[in-house]
Amino acid sequence: MNTVEKSPSEVSQADAEKLAPPSSEPSSPWLLFGLAAAGLVLGFVIYLGIHERAQAERTLGNSTERAAVPTVNVIQPTSGAFSQEIVLPGNTQPFNDTPIYARTNGYLKRWYVDIGANVRQGQLLAEIDTPEVDQQLEQARADLKNAQANEQLAQITAARWQNLLKTNSVSRQETDQAVSDLSARQASVDSMTANVHRLEQLQSFEKVYAPFAGVITARNTDIGALINAGAGGTPQELFHMAAVNKLRVYVAVPEIDSEAAETGAKATLTLDEFPGETFQGSIVRNSDSIDPASRTLNVEVDVDNARGRIKTGAYVFVHLKIPQSTLASPQSLTIPANTLLFRSEGLRVGVVRNGRAELVPIKIGRDFGATVEVVSGLRRTDQVIVNPSDSLTTGSPVQLSATREGGSK
Repeated sequence: MNTVEKSPSEVSQADAEKLAPPSSEPSSPWLLFGLAAAGLVLGFVIYLGIHERAQAERTLGNSTERAAVPTVNVIQPTSGAFSQEIVLPGNTQPFNDTPIYARTNGYLKRWYVDIGANVRQGQLLAEIDTPEVDQQLEQARADLKNAQANEQLAQITAARWQNLLKTNSVSRQETDQAVSDLSARQASVDSMTANVHRLEQLQSFEKVYAPFAGVITARNTDIGALINAGAGGTPQELFHMAAVNKLRVYVAVPEIDSEAAETGAKATLTLDEFPGETFQGSIVRNSDSIDPASRTLNVEVDVDNARGRIKTGAYVFVHLKIPQSTLASPQSLTIPANTLLFRSEGLRVGVVRNGRAELVPIKIGRDFGATVEVVSGLRRTDQVIVNPSDSLTTGSPVQLSATREGGSK
């Protein structure tokens, strides 16, 4: 087979044609299309980023606006007065409460009772040694005997002179002198007798007795202590007694509820130390006048304490029944006291209407403590704001809490 040999120039030219890159003219439209697609994708990505950022900003703004709107709890007023009694604080006091002093000077010889002892009326509490009084009594008795002897002699003399006067053996002047001397001696005997009785009475005060049945609440002396009855100094209290079989409770009843303090009406007492237990008492008297400073009526309630369970000075709650004639009218409403707003223009409550707060003026009737009676200004269907802020104003946007006051949702 014959092979045709090519010249080096021919070979070089052919190889150069094979090795040369393809022409770029046919591929230029595809390149432009790719660049345009990339630009569109980049623009779409940028648009999505800006849109999401704007959406996030709008969401954040809405959340901020919602967070700026206060959330409130609301309740609806209840019809009429829920309670037919008022509860007032008071302190128990003993029916009788007295300090016991000595009525004679001396030294305490012995005492027989101490604090907490229950004593009966007339029971011996202590004895006092009174040497000065004893000596004075002996001297007074001796003076009385001397005065009685002088009186007896004057009586004999006067009788003798009167008999002699009948026979004109003595003058009338001398007889009158003898009779006057008898009268003076008799007056002296009476004076001495009174002095003896006084000292005997002082001597009887050596024994200190209980003036009534009760409990010894204090003992302020001891054996050998100097007893001063107050002559030339301040008397010293020996014991303090309290009668606790019946207790007094003084209650300040507001003027508006004064009709509940009718004399003879029953009252119920409760104490924190006796949960769930009540004690019965009765209204025995009242001051029949309103204290202008507190606008209250002072009322005394007596409660039987024969078992001694209630201690004197205890803090109690007194429940008084309100007469039916003074109860709230059926048209009135009752709301909690923590819904009230005290403004310079008057008493207000916050009511939610159409998503906004509205300050409504009201007029209250009776005050039940934790709740008050509203006689005008509210409707039964109103949503009243509980614990309203002092900055709450009419027209302020509010949102209701998910949990309503009282547990409803």
